[in-house]
Amino acid sequence: MSQARSSLESALIFFTLALLVWLPLPIGSNSDWAKALFCVIITLLTGLWAAMQLNKSTTHNRALKPAIPLFVLLLATQAWVALQWGLGITTDAGTTLQNLMLGLGYSFLFILVVGLFHTRKRLTLLISVLVVSGTLQAFHGTLMTLSGLEWLLFEPKQHYHGVATGTYVNRNHLAGYLVMTLGLGIGLLMALRDGAPLRWRNLLEMLMGPKARLRLALVIMVIALVMTRSRMGNTAFFASLLVIGGLFVLLNKEHRVRNSLILASLVLIDVLVISQFFGLDRLKDRLINTRVENVVEEGQIVAGKNELRLDVFQYAWQQFTDRPITGFGAGSFDASFQSYPGPDIPLYFDYAHNDYLQFAIEYGVIGWLILGLFVIGALRQALKALWNRESWYRSGVGFGASMAMLGILIHSATDFNLQIPANAATFVTAAAIAVLAGHHRKARARDS
Repeated sequence: MSQARSSLESALIFFTLALLVWLPLPIGSNSDWAKALFCVIITLLTGLWAAMQLNKSTTHNRALKPAIPLFVLLLATQAWVALQWGLGITTDAGTTLQNLMLGLGYSFLFILVVGLFHTRKRLTLLISVLVVSGTLQAFHGTLMTLSGLEWLLFEPKQHYHGVATGTYVNRNHLAGYLVMTLGLGIGLLMALRDGAPLRWRNLLEMLMGPKARLRLALVIMVIALVMTRSRMGNTAFFASLLVIGGLFVLLNKEHRVRNSLILASLVLIDVLVISQFFGLDRLKDRLINTRVENVVEEGQIVAGKNELRLDVFQYAWQQFTDRPITGFGAGSFDASFQSYPGPDIPLYFDYAHNDYLQFAIEYGVIGWLILGLFVIGALRQALKALWNRESWYRSGVGFGASMAMLGILIHSATDFNLQIPANAATFVTAAAIAVLAGHHRKARARDS
């Protein structure tokens, strides 16, 4: 590779990583100017990368072959959105066009990450940067809450005082971001296992080495996750840890005890000890006190339900059945849903608080199935890497990608994380990491 080409590739890697760290900072990039900035930058970066590929006679990127079908599925989804817009299917043409641009941006991000981070060193760098970004979000969120300053990055908080939100408006979106970065971080921790026996002489390395710093980052993120008081965010994290961790322990028979101790420490140390001092009891109370029905005594409501989401789901399902095949248009929920709720919904809902249902309403069965195939395909790649018994690194990264994706998919059942650009982009990046987990290239023959 020529020096000029190598410098260009290094610059592309740097700016891609910088973009991933930037995305959560301006309220999750959930504003028109931030969305436009993301689309422009990612298109430029992908264009430069594609031009660089045209000048290559050969490629050593084995990950592109399994990534291409997933990339085609993402592009097919955007083609359907373009049809919704062009044929007048959508009820909000402007927002659908904006979602088309965003969707293309996510598609470009997916193929760019696969194209750039296809070696073990680069893949480790990518995951490490995402873990650092999650740790910074966690540190900012906890600092603002404990200090009482209550600021986002550029402005004071207007909502969710007393709980961690990081640079997001909504605590659930910080929780969703942390669920993904925690998953990737735990996967990296498992990938960096050296196979050395557990001996006291290795204690200093464990306390001072890079794995100790990674472990500290995970602790900070768990504290912030608990301090968000997000019920489904915390549930999603522990459910995905138990499911993927259980698979991981069962598949690795030779080191089952060691792996079990590592995973058990994540629960015992982080939650039962450290997080006890940062509001675990308040999260527990919030989970216990969740009501889905009014409590009525002698004709009077004595304890009202504190969740309207189930009622919203009923009206949203009614909306879906009106246009099940073609949908109402990508991004059109805010404009199309408002005529459906009855008087029992006193609040304005611009999101369905269920990503599966909202995607079905907006994209219809056609677009929903295409997106579903992409997610299933990416999860399959992650689980294949997790199943790899010959490489601890590949199985560890597969663990991280699987946990990150499963966690946010669980959380999406009661929230709208995937409607927030920063979280959607991070999910797409996790999907790219799932492909890279089993198909990256080792930089040197002695790499395990």
